[in-house]
Amino acid sequence: MNFTDIIGLFAGTCVTLSVIPQILKVWKTKKVKAISLKTFSILTFGLLVWIIYGILKNDLPIIITNSVSLTLNLIMVYFIIYYEKE
Repeated sequence: MNFTDIIGLFAGTCVTLSVIPQILKVWKTKKVKAISLKTFSILTFGLLVWIIYGILKNDLPIIITNSVSLTLNLIMVYFIIYYEKE
């Protein structure tokens, strides 16, 4: 692993971790009224495209960090849809 990969993993980790506080807050409060499903849907689609890009470039840091981010954002989308009904 070279220095560029380490920087990529660090940047991706920061972005990935940024959604965790929002997920925890929604999980605890079950309130999603102020959260935009459209925004998280676009972000989720963008992450999928980043993963495809990473695969095409054979760039492991992009693939790994965006795959974890995609999973976390799919959890958030699920919470928004599920708790919006309540």
